[in-house]
Amino acid sequence: MTTAATSTSKVATDLAGGSLRFYGVWLLGIIALIVLPMIFSSGGSLTSFSLIGIAIVFALSYNILLGQTGLLSFGHAVHYGLGGFAACHMMNAVVSHGWPIPLPFIPLFGGLGGLVFAVIIGWVMTKRAGTVFAMISLGIGELVASSSLILRSVFGGESGITTDRTALPKMFGWSFGPQLQVYYLIAFWLVLSAIAMYALTRTPLGRISNAVRDNPERVQFIGYDPHVVRYLAFCFAGFFAGVAGGLAAINFEIANAAYLGAIQSGLVLFSTFIGGTAYFFGPILGAILVTYLQLGLTNLTSVWQLYFGIIFIGIVMFSPGGIAGLLMMHRPLIRAGTLWTVIPSYLVAIVPTVALACGVILTIETVARFSGGDPINLFGIAFKPTSPATWMVAAVLVIGGAFVARLTWRRIADAWDKAATIARDRGYLA
Repeated sequence: MTTAATSTSKVATDLAGGSLRFYGVWLLGIIALIVLPMIFSSGGSLTSFSLIGIAIVFALSYNILLGQTGLLSFGHAVHYGLGGFAACHMMNAVVSHGWPIPLPFIPLFGGLGGLVFAVIIGWVMTKRAGTVFAMISLGIGELVASSSLILRSVFGGESGITTDRTALPKMFGWSFGPQLQVYYLIAFWLVLSAIAMYALTRTPLGRISNAVRDNPERVQFIGYDPHVVRYLAFCFAGFFAGVAGGLAAINFEIANAAYLGAIQSGLVLFSTFIGGTAYFFGPILGAILVTYLQLGLTNLTSVWQLYFGIIFIGIVMFSPGGIAGLLMMHRPLIRAGTLWTVIPSYLVAIVPTVALACGVILTIETVARFSGGDPINLFGIAFKPTSPATWMVAAVLVIGGAFVARLTWRRIADAWDKAATIARDRGYLA
């Protein structure tokens, strides 16, 4: 066999293997969505899975702006909220007029609600990127959120717009009253939206959006208008955010001013950035983590937003690529077979890092509960906020944990440099 034939065969094998892995990941994800309710069938689990599905669609839509096009928005919840209100109004209209539109089609109208607003305001907003776009998005977000309390005929005031999803025509005998049926509806739209948004990243528009993000001047020089590219990306992001809002309206059977507020915009920003904007699956990881933290921490502490801020600052300082970037850093080491040389350093660093985290948590909770709060339970040990011993333990954990953790992190850096050098010599790392 000639060298050219061997090379062609190797390329074909690599392409086939890549396609198999690609479709395998999507198939595993779909199977997981189907099987999860069979394993975790409690009402709380189904509710959590539904919220995670909505958050994933919302975060992926936001990454069209931030990750793909480089537009930092502080008002993305506007499209989410308007999609929710559009879905509620549509459901009420279907019931009152007797239209033959079943519930699974309602998220599409939510998407149209987010899209219409994006089309109207997007042309002006996307003329500039960077700080200008961020400030305009913040202003419009607050404007719409404030208007929701004034325009009662559209937004229902403080009480919002309520609806009844079971009153719509059934589809395949499903009334969508049980939470399990609602979960599968959300899962269906999650898969459909994720596939559509991933396909968008592979189109010429997705590629040129990346170019606009990195170097808009060069894009304009070769004949493309960065303003038009940003506008189209903004419209797509608004549509899928509206789909997420429509799913939320179906899940909660209500849309109110909270859908439009800065907190909702902040959560999607956290989810996307913590997960990682450089990879498609990054916002998925971030949405799962942030949703679980939100559900879990609200039951454990009154200062859960503070922990969100600390996590966000930590990601920005130590892992700007997010969780996905942190995971993908190890890919060349895995392919080169040198990851095992780094794992012992990771294991050594776990203990002081956990001690440092416990010290920070104990300090925060002690300050928050100092004026007569309940005792702090940490790993089954009760600490009184007013006890000097609690402050001493917190100080020892923070100072000692930080000192030892810093030493172990240096050891990780040294082990990483050695493993990366070997991977680079073997051609797996540039």
